[in-house]
This record gives sequence, structure tokens and C-alpha cells, in this order.
Amino acid sequence: MVEAQKVEFWRWPETSWVNPDVDWKSGHFVTAGVDIGSVSSQTVVMVDGQLYAYSNTRTGSDSPESARKAMAMALENSDLPEERVDYCIGTGYGRVNVPMAQQTVTEIACHARGANFMYGPEIRTVMDMGGQDCKAIRTDDRGKVLKFMMNDKCAAGTGRGMEVFADLIGVPVWEIGERSFQVDQEPPMISSTCVVFAKTEVVGLLQAGTPENDIMAAYCSAMAHRITELLNRLGVEEKFAITGGIAKNVGVVKRLEKELGVKTAELGWYDPKMRDNGLPFDTQIAGAIGAALFSQAMLERGRVKSARKV
Repeated sequence: MVEAQKVEFWRWPETSWVNPDVDWKSGHFVTAGVDIGSVSSQTVVMVDGQLYAYSNTRTGSDSPESARKAMAMALENSDLPEERVDYCIGTGYGRVNVPMAQQTVTEIACHARGANFMYGPEIRTVMDMGGQDCKAIRTDDRGKVLKFMMNDKCAAGTGRGMEVFADLIGVPVWEIGERSFQVDQEPPMISSTCVVFAKTEVVGLLQAGTPENDIMAAYCSAMAHRITELLNRLGVEEKFAITGGIAKNVGVVKRLEKELGVKTAELGWYDPKMRDNGLPFDTQIAGAIGAALFSQAMLERGRVKSARKV
């Protein structure tokens, strides 16, 4: 008898992309940023400050191997050899374990800079909803960090908490946001902020016969409320942007907007020459974008020398 394969509802799709409109061979500087988070890893490759390629993959138990995998994914549909990269900066939870990086920069600085690139220089507040922590960041028109607050005491309100919830309720993690609005009325939010107690509460609701969509709405509402509390401590100045994996969950984002009374900025390039290209930004690549841009700036200012091997 063949045993049925266990469905892993937490597994979100891994992605990669190469920009067909950028010729790396004619570029002066090729830079990279590698963001090793607790849940996901991203690599971004830029040519003279233009987005050339990126990848978004799951972080494994080995941070250096996760970095290698993310870099290989970013370049797999390109003829750009990794040895052509002039400078690489590591960021994120595992930034000290990025073997191809020449130095590291904190994820807070990188997310602020990356959000400025992705959403435009008018962004003033960035909420990075990551795998195991949340960071509220105040930034200026250059993407420089002015102030920040973070909450990393519990996985509730983070990507890992949502993954645990998806496996528990048996619904693919990318479906939870949309389904959380398929309810007759908004249910009370999950009361527990600790992911362990929230899990117990969800199990109780399932056993009581509470509809799945109602439980999803209650959980998304609780996550949004937890994030709102952090943002209110910082103070939200518009324009407001969200980065990280939970930014893809409309159930959390829309409830967060309602609590704050603030709309989140739309993804888009502020350079009119690039806007029509429809660059497929992924909210999870902001940190890696920031790291690649820091690499570019350091090379241009002569603060570092190219580490190119070919």
C-alpha cells in the first residue's frame, strides 16, 4: 500500500525573474543583494541600479546553502555568470552566512532603501512583515532610516505564524487572505497574541464547528491588530508601504488599513521611463533590492573596489 503524501499547506510558490530589457553586458556595475530571512531567502541582481533579476525561495536549515540556492535561482534563466558580479551585500537574519557577500548591512536599512526604490521617494513609513518579526520603519525621501521599532518576541503576526495556521486549518497559505472575506459578518478576532495559544484557540474553534472562513477572518484580524499596535507606537506618516510575505495576504492588509485609517501605497516605479515596463515587484524582495543598491552606491563613491572575478 502506497502511503499518501502529506500536503504541506504552508508551502508558498518559489519564484524567479529576469528582466529582458536590461543588457548586463553593456552595464558598468553589476551588483547583488542576498537577503537570508528566517523563513524565506531572496537574491536581487542589478545592473547600474536597474533591476535585472531576482529570486524568492524558502530558507533551509543551512544559511550558506540557502544563499547559494537563491543566487542560482536568480541567474538560472540568464547568461550572466555569478563571477561577473562586482559587489554583493548580505542582509537579513542570516546575513553573516552569505558566502558570496563582501559585507553585510542590516535588514532594517535595506528594507527602507528597497521600499524607496519599489514604491517611490514619497514613502515615509515602511512596515516589514517578515517571517519571525515585524519592523516599523520611518524613512526619508532617500530611503534612509530615521526611526524604527520592532516586535520579535513571538511569531504571531508574522509569516511563520501564518504558515503554522495554514497547516493547522488545512488551507493553502496563499488562499487564506481572500477566503477570510467570504464570511456573513466579521467574527471576533482570535484573542491570543502568542502563536502557541492562538493555535490552541483555533483548534477549539474547529472542534466547535466554526466555519473555516470565519476562523481565517478571526486570525487575519488578530494579526492586523497586532501589527497596528506596533505601527501606532512608531506613528504612521504617509505614504505608507508594506514589505515582506504577509504583504501578499489581502486579509491582513485590508484589515490593517481599516484599523489605521490609511491606505497602503501601490507598487510601482517612480521613473516614468521604467513604469511602462511593468516590473513584477515582489514584496519579499525589498531587503535584497536595498542591499544591491547599497552595493551600487559604495562602488560609485569609491568606498569599495569591485570584487569581480571575470
